[in-house]
Amino acid sequence: MWRWHKNLNLEMNLNKNLVDNFKKHAKISGSIFVLVGAIGIIFPAFMSVTTVMLVAYLMMFAGISAGLLTYKSNKEDWAGWLKSFILVFASFVLLYYPLQGAAALGLVFAIYFFTDAFAGFGLAFSLKPQKIWLVWLFNAITSLVLGVLFVIGWPKSSLFLIGLLVGISLLFDGVSLLLGGAFVEDVDDKEDKKDGEK
Repeated sequence: MWRWHKNLNLEMNLNKNLVDNFKKHAKISGSIFVLVGAIGIIFPAFMSVTTVMLVAYLMMFAGISAGLLTYKSNKEDWAGWLKSFILVFASFVLLYYPLQGAAALGLVFAIYFFTDAFAGFGLAFSLKPQKIWLVWLFNAITSLVLGVLFVIGWPKSSLFLIGLLVGISLLFDGVSLLLGGAFVEDVDDKEDKKDGEK
């Protein structure tokens, strides 16, 4: 019998099938994420080009979808056709010139990190009397350093940093999935033992 456990949320307690599927797939997905993340950390240039290719294919899909939507809804909407054309054209450019695409993506990352740092510093100093302000300050400094790293060696640094950051992110996602699956399995096993004793 599946019962409420204080360490699990309501949805997990109500849906045993969801928990069983998560336990089963968290190990597989987590292992794959850890493997791909490790490959990205060891071979960051490969991971950067792969990321650019993924972004290119997503843009192509979005462009084709926008074109189909424009065709079905309003064939005379020139803005819809322009959006579709730009997305598909940009995707082909990224696929044909992946190294330049990595440089462009690196610039986007740099802008993001500088914006995040600016917002983080603002939030940190607005919270300064509170203890939590140091966490936001650390977050802002980290974002600033990442932004500077992208800009210092741009465009060559993009080829290394994009793959490295994506690899690190995937590695931590994989570890989180593995730990989450182990946690849910542990709680589920404890509940099964309690039910067996009754």
